[in-house]
Amino acid sequence: MNTTQPPLRILIVDDEPLARGLIREYLAHHPDLVIVGESEHGLQAVVDITALGPDLIFLDIQMPKLNGLEVLELTGRRTGVIFTTADDQHALKAFDLHAVDYLLKPFSQQRFDDALARARQAVAQVQPGVQKLLVDASQRLARILIRDRNQVHVIAVETVEYVQAQDDYISIRSAGRDFLKTQSLAELATQLDPAQFVRVHRSYLLNMVYLQSLERSTKDNFVAVLRDGQRIPVSRSGYERLDMLLNGR
Repeated sequence: MNTTQPPLRILIVDDEPLARGLIREYLAHHPDLVIVGESEHGLQAVVDITALGPDLIFLDIQMPKLNGLEVLELTGRRTGVIFTTADDQHALKAFDLHAVDYLLKPFSQQRFDDALARARQAVAQVQPGVQKLLVDASQRLARILIRDRNQVHVIAVETVEYVQAQDDYISIRSAGRDFLKTQSLAELATQLDPAQFVRVHRSYLLNMVYLQSLERSTKDNFVAVLRDGQRIPVSRSGYERLDMLLNGR
């Protein structure tokens, strides 16, 4: 009976051609691996990860357009990742304490092989190291990533006027456009600055920067009037949150 395992499929993600070339050279020593693609930046990596479904990704952290952590957040990737970085300030100790490995540039063949050996054992398993790092990195989002078919929208948080819950989606209002994202309003709220984004209603998260005024609509409810004239419902508890924030109580 043939028990030969199929080769592991590798995706290399790095914006530096020399770095990609070095990984290719090191991978050549491992005949049970096959390179299925190379991504030159984060946006391309999102498309390639989705289309190719690699078993193992060598993922650079610092890249233009999207960094490595944002790539994982957008694709939902949680397994088979080896980070590469030229900066030792990226919580390298945190990587070393978990199943996820990292390679600090420049790295040797031996260090590469050690990381590869660890990653082989983690392929197809949920790795808490990656998940924890994603949570830590997203606690205060600077950008919201939205995938729309083959297009990726990168929305700066400061341009978000409000977010509305819509069944299993949220609708993000930014620069006069609405973007749909599969996420709960409660989850997004934990990732944004609570001094700027306030849950004014069970279905609305408001960016205080765009608040123009508050108007009473009923005895227990108010309406938030935004700078462009849009009106958002404010519940009684939402008004209390606003009041505490506005008056420092």
